[in-house]
Amino acid sequence: MKHFLFTFLVCIQLYAQPDPLLVEKGRQKEQIAWVEQTYASMSLKEKIGQLFMPMVFSRKDSTHFRETLKLIEQHHIGGLIFSLGGPNRQSQWLNAFQKASKTPLLVAMDAEWGPAMRLDSVVRFPWQMTLGAIQDTSLIRKIGQRMGEQEKRLGVHFSFSPVLDVNTNPKNPIIGNRSFGEDAQRVSAHALALMQGHHQMGILTSGKHFPGHGDTAQDSHKTLPTVFMTAEEIDNYSLAPYRTLIQHGLTSVMVAHLNVPRWSPNGLPTSLSPALIQQKLKKEMGFKGLIVTDALNMKGVSKFASSENVDVMAFLAGHDLLLISNDIPKGIAAIEKAFHQGKVSEERLAHSVKKILKAKFKAGLHQYKPVELSTLHKDLNSPKDTLLYSQAMAKAITLVKNENKLLPLREHTTLAHITLGDASGLPFHNYLNRYAQVPLLTDITEQNALDKSAAYDTLIVSFHRSDANPWKAANFSEKDRAIIKLFATHKTVILNAFVRPYALMDVADINTIETILWSYQNSVIAQQQSAAILFGTMGSYGKLPISVGKKYPVGHGLELKSLQKFSYASPAQAGFDPVKLKALDTLAQIAIDSLMTPGMQMLVARRGKIIYHKSFGYHTYAKKQKVANNHLYDLASLTKILGTLPLVMKAVDRGALSLQTTVADILPDWRETNKASLSIKRMLSHYAQLTPWIPFYEETLTSTKKPDSKFYATKPTNSFSVPVAKNLYLKKKVEPQIQKAIQESPLLDTLGYIYSDLPYYLLKKYFETKEAKGLDKLVDDIISKPLKLKSLTYNPYLKFPDSLLVPSEKDTYFRNRLLQGYVHDMGAAMQGGVGGHAGLFGTAYAVAVVMQMYLQGGYYNGQQLVSKAVIDQFNECYFCSEQNRRGVGFDKPEINPESANFEPLTSNKSFGHFGFTGTYAWADPEKEMVIVFLSNRTYPTMENKLLGKHNIRTRMRRLVYDAMVD
Repeated sequence: MKHFLFTFLVCIQLYAQPDPLLVEKGRQKEQIAWVEQTYASMSLKEKIGQLFMPMVFSRKDSTHFRETLKLIEQHHIGGLIFSLGGPNRQSQWLNAFQKASKTPLLVAMDAEWGPAMRLDSVVRFPWQMTLGAIQDTSLIRKIGQRMGEQEKRLGVHFSFSPVLDVNTNPKNPIIGNRSFGEDAQRVSAHALALMQGHHQMGILTSGKHFPGHGDTAQDSHKTLPTVFMTAEEIDNYSLAPYRTLIQHGLTSVMVAHLNVPRWSPNGLPTSLSPALIQQKLKKEMGFKGLIVTDALNMKGVSKFASSENVDVMAFLAGHDLLLISNDIPKGIAAIEKAFHQGKVSEERLAHSVKKILKAKFKAGLHQYKPVELSTLHKDLNSPKDTLLYSQAMAKAITLVKNENKLLPLREHTTLAHITLGDASGLPFHNYLNRYAQVPLLTDITEQNALDKSAAYDTLIVSFHRSDANPWKAANFSEKDRAIIKLFATHKTVILNAFVRPYALMDVADINTIETILWSYQNSVIAQQQSAAILFGTMGSYGKLPISVGKKYPVGHGLELKSLQKFSYASPAQAGFDPVKLKALDTLAQIAIDSLMTPGMQMLVARRGKIIYHKSFGYHTYAKKQKVANNHLYDLASLTKILGTLPLVMKAVDRGALSLQTTVADILPDWRETNKASLSIKRMLSHYAQLTPWIPFYEETLTSTKKPDSKFYATKPTNSFSVPVAKNLYLKKKVEPQIQKAIQESPLLDTLGYIYSDLPYYLLKKYFETKEAKGLDKLVDDIISKPLKLKSLTYNPYLKFPDSLLVPSEKDTYFRNRLLQGYVHDMGAAMQGGVGGHAGLFGTAYAVAVVMQMYLQGGYYNGQQLVSKAVIDQFNECYFCSEQNRRGVGFDKPEINPESANFEPLTSNKSFGHFGFTGTYAWADPEKEMVIVFLSNRTYPTMENKLLGKHNIRTRMRRLVYDAMVD
């Protein structure tokens, strides 16, 4: 009964398996007709030639080229596997080879981590072991799709991937990093995703190395490795990924050269075992695709050719494709001889050749086109490659240990950095110093380690070894171990290793290491992202793809949530074309050369990463001081959304205000005025009929437009205590007169969009009265301090040297002096530099942080400042139907397609603001993007309106959107 049930289940499996070489149903008749016609046109030698696939090295000389061409022209080989070389040379050779071949060649690459495995000048993807640490297989599918896209662009049809070996032996010298891990389920899921990505691009795939090369400590290139797993273990572990992928259309299986007692009588390699290939793979597992040998020049199989040609043996064992034969002419002759002797039947030959031809049709070779060379390098190195690599590393890096919740690192920690290993850790050190001052301690020995580190309580020890290829040594030396153990005994140690996870075995027993972060590869991106994780600007989500004793099992990994503050990345890592983004540099230079502004700061961030942050030009046209990223600009009306609006939102959050709150509600003394019923929603949407602007300062000037001594003094006194500019103080009793002027100002007759600063005077009065604090103190307490923004402040002349303050104007109409660190806006100046509508100064970085806080639903750096629900209320265009694009406080995208500022790529959810001095901030929640532009276009005079006339700020935004690739 048991035997019957087993046979029944096998039959079901056989029936269920798809033929992975067939095209979709509507084209199968065409495919079969092409196969039959092509096969019928071939001579016996041409048919046999189809079985062979030699290796080609485009980096070699013309002799190698001619030898390959001879195999094509004289021996009619069916395909090529390209190895080391360069994309252009390989493609030139391939075009020539295809032209010489009667039947189009099936072209393959051993491209486990993409064409970069074999070719220079191509961006590479992470090793499979690194990908094995990722939980999100949809990302791995995208990587497989991009690999397939690169291969297709190279004229490659067949990738000998994915690796399906379940690497259960940590000492495996040839698989290791090439495996997705030691867990069969993980390997199955990850390999399936990679395969499906390839199939999306029409690339054929090959699962390898059947029946499983993971449990061996020997290299089949050099010898015949023995696998000691039991039959049950092989079925449960090694073959599980094959079953999964075969069910989902795996194109081919590559058979390894292994000694597996179950299938290797007298030590015969599995690659020559009919029992394994024909009984197990084809009959029991029901596989109908191509069966491919591993390279036949490997010593694991080649020594078995003493009595009979190994190519014949492999073919008779059940292979369809014979990969990298030691001697193709001899192999063809040997198979031809076996054919004439009756050892190889026509039926057997047709079975394999027709399968190969089916694969060629499926790959599109019935409509062959040569490789286009003109844009090859660009097409192989898209920004999306860097983006995918970056996304993969971000999901792979694994927090193994974090005692006492040491990560993310706090500001008060005294840090130093030590590098160990034999590869560069300089990028890691440079990125650490973007977040904190972290000195690098060099020339560390056991003897001087404690003396050199005496001043530091926490040490970041990074371990780096080359990741030029996945077989490079990754272990810690005894010296490395001794230094780590010494430090961990006396200091708080964070160990960050940039090598494969098996090296964790070398240090897992050092229990005094406080924190272990495993980053898998020593790439610049891995180093960059690891630094970000240490400081909490990125989270950690990876899981170990292998076990390290009982202490760290497969799947172990601590989740560390991001504090959601800015980290740094290259443009490509955030989905931008870096070449297109360089247009921002050109735009900046145009603005400066055209005298639109003396200088500027520009910043672009996406997905929480700053990818562009530059300063251009000078403080003034005198060109004495260049603008730097830490210099402060007068932000003008950006004050509204960076200072006052968060206070309003916070009040709405706690129920003190709402969008329907009126002026009478917040200022009871105004109940009898014409503004009593105006709501916050209407006022901040600029839809309340308010007077746009009142020049309060004009009433304080003499007839010659100079500050009147009745109102101003050059030195502060009890009566004259409001600073409006350097050495100029306003009479403090003027503030009530400003309020009175607003009270008495008329409402406009027509209801429509009219931009007005006046609501922010009222809100300033409300908050200062209610909280009994100045607005500057409130903004500092509620915005600047929680966000750790010392450079977002009112009246910066009190806190910063002039060298860091960009002048805004040479005032000739009111204050009659240079405005540097004093607010440019006249109304804000008359309030001591602290206005609800103007007065804040800051850097592009500080502005970007507040905008990012909005994007993140009010959360930044571990602080929830306001709720997302309230932000969403304010980021709504309530009067769009009346042609008013404004949100509540925020500017919104232009709704008129005829406007020069209309940008179709900008999402409706985006928001921001312009500032009079030449500033701009924009955030797009759908694109997860922040754009900041700061300038002093008002220097030397605010009459210079070229910046606005030429739409430089919105042109910057358009260039950023145009540079996006995803």
